[in-house]
Amino acid sequence: MTAPSPSRALLDVEKICLSFGGLKAVSDFSLRLHPGNLQGLIGPNGAGKTTTIRMITGFLPPSDGRVTVYGKDLFEEPGAARRDIGYLPENVAIYPEMRVREYLEYRARLEGMKSSDARPAIAEAVERCLLADVKDQIVGTLSKGYRQRVGLAAAIVHKPRVLVLDEPTVGLDPKQIIAIRELIRELGQNHTLLLSTHILPEVELLCRRVLIIDKGRIIAQGTPEDLRQRWLGNAVLRVALKGDGA
Repeated sequence: MTAPSPSRALLDVEKICLSFGGLKAVSDFSLRLHPGNLQGLIGPNGAGKTTTIRMITGFLPPSDGRVTVYGKDLFEEPGAARRDIGYLPENVAIYPEMRVREYLEYRARLEGMKSSDARPAIAEAVERCLLADVKDQIVGTLSKGYRQRVGLAAAIVHKPRVLVLDEPTVGLDPKQIIAIRELIRELGQNHTLLLSTHILPEVELLCRRVLIIDKGRIIAQGTPEDLRQRWLGNAVLRVALKGDGA
């Protein structure tokens, strides 16, 4: 299959839906990401963000709709399409008994990388995610912030074109949140990135465009500034004066 032209979307999500026992968890969700986009997906807890992310990354088949990654259908060519996706789930599944470098080597093998390609890719992921000081440390001894960095390194080790992050700062302390946000901002310079969160300041700080989702449906989309103006409007100051009106 030939590569899509630069004008085509790198990630194309067309009206995906998912129902559980007659209840629609996600309805007609569509998204187009072009190279260099940093897109935010925001909504309250239970809005359907994680379910949507799981369909986009191929972990849940949609009841209807289509997902293509770099021109490859995610469910007709799952292996080829998934090679272009890096995914950091909300709860990172990392083997705590492994050392950081061992875990990244394991993830590289799962992605089908040759040893000759994996070694420099792991070294680059360790450097970009600031893991050099702990690369030989057992994962189970790391703080949650460092475990998130390991998860990010695993998501980028195979050099995917699209990076999908689901609630990457949940459960972190303020210092760790700042560090992870800086790392995401840096990764956004080299990856097309979709960030799911329920934290409004996070998308305002990191994302160029935002989708707002509620009850499985997109209810608004645009730049953070456009959405702020649309929802908040112009500021109004009301003043009540006591005494003589003059």
